[in-house]
Amino acid sequence: MGDLQALLDGHGLSLVFLNVLAEQAGLPVPAYPMLFVAGALSMQESGPSIGAVLFAVIAACLIADSAWYFAGKRLGQPMLRTICRVSLSPDTCIRQTQSLYLRVGPRSLVFAKLLPGAGALSTAMAGMTATPFLTFLFYDALGALVWAGGALLAGVVFSDFVDTILAAFSAYGHIAVMIAAGGFVLFIAWRFWLRWRLLRRTGRIPRMTVMELEQRRGGVERPVVVVDVRAQGETPIERIPGALVMGMQAPFSALADHDKRSDIVIYCACPHEMSAAVLAERLRSAGFPNTWALAGGFDEWKRLQGALNADSGPAADAPKQAAAH
Repeated sequence: MGDLQALLDGHGLSLVFLNVLAEQAGLPVPAYPMLFVAGALSMQESGPSIGAVLFAVIAACLIADSAWYFAGKRLGQPMLRTICRVSLSPDTCIRQTQSLYLRVGPRSLVFAKLLPGAGALSTAMAGMTATPFLTFLFYDALGALVWAGGALLAGVVFSDFVDTILAAFSAYGHIAVMIAAGGFVLFIAWRFWLRWRLLRRTGRIPRMTVMELEQRRGGVERPVVVVDVRAQGETPIERIPGALVMGMQAPFSALADHDKRSDIVIYCACPHEMSAAVLAERLRSAGFPNTWALAGGFDEWKRLQGALNADSGPAADAPKQAAAH
């Protein structure tokens, strides 16, 4: 195994720490292969102990996750939207992670790292929901232990197999790197293709602006049904007045009292109105042709309400000022 074995023996803990820190910070550098190898090397006299590896993993996770926690606490929903805008699964990552954390609370941190894309978002949700920092650290450390424990245990069980791989890697390292890099590029390209195809498909769903929605809601000729498809939990969240709450895969029983020709506007908190567009697509296929996704979602509606309130403030005060004079 030569140089590779010497590198891992001499700097194994540092490599594990940096690899886990980079992955938990959001970089596309998977840490599981390194943990798998570290578990195998722990069976050798010159290798790092399992306890030392776990300490390095937990320390790296707590550093990166604390940054996500405080970013979520300070920036809130805009940061989640930014993360999911560059995510390979923007249609589900915000909604599913919010739903998970709102239902389970900080205990979800114990297994969040095992779910693709949920680790950083769950730690950000902990900050957004004002979870006490010490509570966050406790559950996050347990989550790091669970997440790393599986890979380390697999490395211990298959240590002989890992030794064979390391020997082959030392002999044919450049070829192995090229194969691994090629496979990684193909995987990223495939995920981006899936994302592009979903964006293209849901882009055909018509959008309604928040201004048009408010104008229609103020009319009497044709009522508008507003549907909230955001994540729901035990804690009540602010929503557009009168909105119906529906899940992405929920039956359409909530719409049973409405005519299928009714205007239906769906909003979410996802980039590109992805979840709203997916549900609108389902409704259109089920015979609700007049269905829209709300452009900009709830955040855009909230922004409009703030602008309208700001504009109406001076106008409302003008009569009082005139009477005073």
